[in-house]
Amino acid sequence: MVGLGTPDLRGSAAEAAVRMSQDSGRSPGERFDRLVEIMARLRAPDGCPWDREQSFDTIKPYTLEETYEVLDSIDNRDWPALAEELGDLMLQCVFYAQMASEQGLFTISDSIEAINSKLVRRHPHVFGGGDARTADDVKRRWDEIKKEEKGSSGQALLDSVPRNMPALIEGQQISSKVAAVGFDWAEDRHVLEKLHEELDELAAARAERAQAEVEAEIGDILFVIVNLARHYKVDAEQALRKANAKFRRRFGYLEQKLREQDKPLEAAGLEEMEALWQEAKQRE
Repeated sequence: MVGLGTPDLRGSAAEAAVRMSQDSGRSPGERFDRLVEIMARLRAPDGCPWDREQSFDTIKPYTLEETYEVLDSIDNRDWPALAEELGDLMLQCVFYAQMASEQGLFTISDSIEAINSKLVRRHPHVFGGGDARTADDVKRRWDEIKKEEKGSSGQALLDSVPRNMPALIEGQQISSKVAAVGFDWAEDRHVLEKLHEELDELAAARAERAQAEVEAEIGDILFVIVNLARHYKVDAEQALRKANAKFRRRFGYLEQKLREQDKPLEAAGLEEMEALWQEAKQRE
């Protein structure tokens, strides 16, 4: 893999097509090696101008975009698209590793070895003499081993949660971290009680026309809902993504029906749109 040097990938389109046909018989490992070679060629002095001018920071937005495209393919159960999107996401990993290799920081082999070792180390119930009967047991042991690996570095508990991730996912990770050390509601009903408490506080802030307080209370409500989802073993991010998709689908039906009547959205009343919305709902 890494250390092979920059391969000679130059040639005509016809030669490239021949190489692609030859690739069809290769193992997954060989195909991954090929991806690493292609990325090295693109970053070579006589490679692609666009690829050569990229940096860790400029690639970050594409990594986020590809991640969400993977999630979208899963939500749509579009397996051919998922296969393609996973390849695009894999490219991001290889791109970062290639740039790191050029700077003498690490190689893609280091990244693969790191995850291989971590998976074996944190699954002693599979690769060692450990015991874990449930998924919760596995998660608890994973966190314990992770904590042992980090050692007592003096790092605050929540320092390991990135601040630049989507707020909903950050909220999930924060709530999971503190729950793991016992800072959590004992029962689901207590979370629901807290939700009603926050709704009352929102109503009071709204009555006082205190906009800053309204924003704060809505934030508190969202955070409580994230915790409620965790208690019910629901991924809040995925639940919201699915709700968004459902809204898009139903509103699209509403628009299509109005379009068939040559009626713009602005000309339809709320009652008519609600009727079409209910019709879309009944069709699902």
